[in-house]
Parts: sequence; structure tokens; C-alpha cells
Amino acid sequence: MREVLIADDHPLFRDALKRAVQTEWPRALLHEADSIPALRTLIDAHPDADLLLLDLHIPGASGFSALAQLRAQHPGLPIVMVSAHEEPSVIARAIAHGASGYIPKSASIAAIVEAVRDVLAGDVALPDGVAGADPLAPEEADAAARIGELTPQQFRVLAMIAEGMLNKQIAWDLGVSEATVKAHMTAIMRKLGVGNRTQVALLASQLALDGDSLS
Repeated sequence: MREVLIADDHPLFRDALKRAVQTEWPRALLHEADSIPALRTLIDAHPDADLLLLDLHIPGASGFSALAQLRAQHPGLPIVMVSAHEEPSVIARAIAHGASGYIPKSASIAAIVEAVRDVLAGDVALPDGVAGADPLAPEEADAAARIGELTPQQFRVLAMIAEGMLNKQIAWDLGVSEATVKAHMTAIMRKLGVGNRTQVALLASQLALDGDSLS
């Protein structure tokens, strides 16, 4: 029996993905998350899932950072990115960061089914007309590798730093003390090989998307 994780903050599109999976596998076990923290809990609860369908702009992610971190932490879990972005350059970067496929949100149910079927068969699923991945720029590949070393909580702090949040705001959102946030910051800077908060944000920006923030 297939077990599929669906991570998207848009309920209507989660339903579309569920319908697509159930079209091919009516008895599949489907589990949903609407943010990266919720997805972490889901992955811990279902470590043997066959597939993750991941919204590129799910809350808690910034560009390809969540994909890079999840790919490093869960190398055996195939990840298919889902997004309204249809630029070949974005799709190629997703595959280069380790995605097993890419589904545009404009795709039909039949196209989604075909993509999921291909990935579960061990293939890479790409939209028509997209050739595949180009090598990442060395700076981006290095940033992805370093971000992949962060713990889930450190990654949450990194995402908040990338959003411009202050330590006090991060502490409030996480329900921890500012001292705990500062300890996370120290560990993050050590793992990323940088010396201050600005450099943390700059390194994270290597994995950002160009242009607007489509879902």
C-alpha cells in the first residue's frame, strides 16, 4: 500500500493532489501538512513514506532551502516539487537540488498521476519541454550542503532570519528564550562557516528564487 505525504498550505490544491494520487492508488495512505514544521512532525510519524509532494513556497521554506535540508536529512524519501513557477530555470534548479520531479500547479490530474507514477517507478518526472538539471553554481551547491547540516530547529531559526525577524520575535514564535535563540545562532554560524547574522542571511539567499513569490 502506498503512503504519500502532501505538504501544501493551499487546501484546494492539497485536495487536487489527493484526488490525483487516489485516482491511481485508491487505497493509498495520504498525510497532509501545511507548513515545514508540520511536515517535520509528519515525516517523523511516517518515516517509511513512499513519496513527498512539496509546495515550493510552503510556509517555513525560503527558495530551495527546505528542499536542500529535507534532501540531506531524508535521502531515501523521493521529493516532488509542486509550484506555480513554470520557468525551466526554476525546474532545473529544483532537480539539481535533489528533487525527483516537478509538477506545475497548472498540470492536469492526468499529468499529476503520470508524474507520481514515474517517480514511484524510480524515474525523474519533468514537465514537457524541460530537459533536466543544469549543474548548480558552486556557491549555491556549497550553501545547500551547509544548510543540509542544520537540525530542524536550527533550520526554523534560519528561515526566520531570512525573513528579517529579530531574536526577540524568533523566541516568541518558537516559545523559547532569547538565550536559546542566541545558542541556535551560534551553532548555525558554525555550521554555515560564517561570522555574523548578515552573512547567515546572505548564504541563505543563495537558495532564493529570482522574481516574485508565486506559490
